[in-house]
Parts: sequence; structure tokens; C-alpha cells
Amino acid sequence: MRNKNLLKIAKEVVKLEAEGLKKLQSSIGKSFEKIIKVILSCKSGKVIISGVGKSGLIAKKWSATLSSTGTPSFFLDASDASHGDMGQITSNDVVVLISLSGQSDELKNIIQYVSRNKNVKLIGVTSKKDSILYKNSDVKFLLPNVKEAGPGSFVPTSTTTVQIALGDAIAIACMEYKKFGKFDFKKIHPSGSLSIKLKTVEDLMFKSNKIPFVKENINMKTALVSMEKKGLGVLIVKNKKNNTIGILTDGDLKRVSNKKINYQNLEIRKVMKKNPISVDKDMLAAKALSIMNGKKITSLCVHQNKKKNKTIGFIHIHTILNANIV
Repeated sequence: MRNKNLLKIAKEVVKLEAEGLKKLQSSIGKSFEKIIKVILSCKSGKVIISGVGKSGLIAKKWSATLSSTGTPSFFLDASDASHGDMGQITSNDVVVLISLSGQSDELKNIIQYVSRNKNVKLIGVTSKKDSILYKNSDVKFLLPNVKEAGPGSFVPTSTTTVQIALGDAIAIACMEYKKFGKFDFKKIHPSGSLSIKLKTVEDLMFKSNKIPFVKENINMKTALVSMEKKGLGVLIVKNKKNNTIGILTDGDLKRVSNKKINYQNLEIRKVMKKNPISVDKDMLAAKALSIMNGKKITSLCVHQNKKKNKTIGFIHIHTILNANIV
């Protein structure tokens, strides 16, 4: 088979699936709004997603996406439901069934079970208006008729693409309505690569007694002892009002020592850098790293609520790099 034929096949598949998505876009209306309202109103119950075959795999994806974007959900295997797992459905739940035909035998038992419980809402997603699923659902979404890719148009391709896209649209709509932001997302994805990118300065900074504070009136000899004791290569200088007024790094010490002056009896405020750069605790660590690289410094003071002279933390460039943030 020539390469041109392969490319032609691939482009035709993508074309048909794109056409399916356009039809889905045109189908989104009041029934979609009803789905969102029912899911958002499910506060004391659970959102349960189920399907059979390829629709079952997509149901798993729907459930995972909803859960990861602030709408707790779980997948119910339609076959297992008929052998005891139906007990997972309880009052105030929302059950979402996905089925292209709306006639799958495995779903009939779930439909019957849910219809007996007036406190459970059933959302039916199907392409057949005369199906059992469509007729018995509290909220119905009619999938558009789309052409499958491939010879004979029998392989689930365009239909599955449309189902996945609908699930994503539902999840994102719920997410935005709840104002579920990137920091909420980070909380439930603590080990993901995105979570690393979303780490804030507060996540990585030194706090409380680990902050290398010293008073402005100590001499450099005492300051050196403190710096060695803290082991961070930096001191943050405060005045009598406990306001941060300066910073001293081991780089500053090297520059002073190169001047060949007796600096050990000098007060630290005579040697320190005044008005150190301070960043908000909610700043992304990646941005803090960028600031340090841009200013060619290795540490930053941390504040909150715009009170830059009230240091609540301290962050070092090595801490950020060790967290694999680049």
C-alpha cells in the first residue's frame, strides 16, 4: 500500500470525526443545560456513569474527567450491576447511561431499577429517540446521527468521538460553574506533572523558625555564626518593629571580604542589601524561579496580602530546582 493511500485514509477518518463534532455542537441546547442543572443539584448523592462496550469505556472516561474537575463520580459496570452492584445506586443519586442504541440488555436492568426509585434521576444519552433508554430517562440527550469512518461505516469511530466530546463539555461546564480553578485541580492531582507546575511559593518555602531572621543591630561576627547555624547561606534582617529591611547572602560576604577591610565588627545593616525582593505566597514557584534568574539572585522573601515588609517565609532557588520546577 502506497504512503499516499495511508495519508488519504487518515485524513478521511479525521474529516468524518470532525463533521461529527460539528453536528454535536449544533445539538447542544436546552437538554444539555438540563443535564448540567441535574448534576450540579446532586449534592447529597453521587453521580454514577454507566455504559456497555465502547460506551462503557467512554463512561469510565466521563467519570474520571468529572471527578478530576470537582464533580465526584464513579463508573458502574453494567454487567456487574445485574449481579449485586446495583446496590451502589441509592437515593439522591444521578445515574447517567450512555448507549448509542439505547436498547442494550445490560442497561435495561439499571433503567428498571432506577425507575422504581423516585429519588434517583436518570440521564439518558443515546442516538435513538424510540429507544427504551430515551423513553425512560428524566433528562434526555439525543446524540446526532454521524457517519462512522472506515469501509461499511460499522466501526465505532465518529460516534465514540462525539460521546467523548460531550462528556468533556459536561465536565468543563460543571467545573466552570463551580469556579473550580487550577489550585483546586492541584489538590486532587498531587502526583501529576501538572501539579508540579502548579506548585506555589508557599508549597516550597521555609516557614516559622526555619526562616533565617536576625536583628539589624547585630555585628557581622554574630551574623556569620547565625548564617553557619542556619545553613542556608542567607540571613533576613528585621528592625525593632519586626519589619524586614534587608538581606545578607554568602555572595555579599565574599564581596565584602574581597575589599580587605575588617568587617566583623560592623553592624549587619551596614553590609546588608536593603529592601530585598519579596513575592506573594500564592505566586507560582515557576514564576519565582524566573524572577530569581532574571535578577541573578538565589533567594526571595515571601509575604501575603501585599504586606511586603512582613516576611512569612523564605524560598531558595535550590528548593525550587529540587522540586523539578523549570
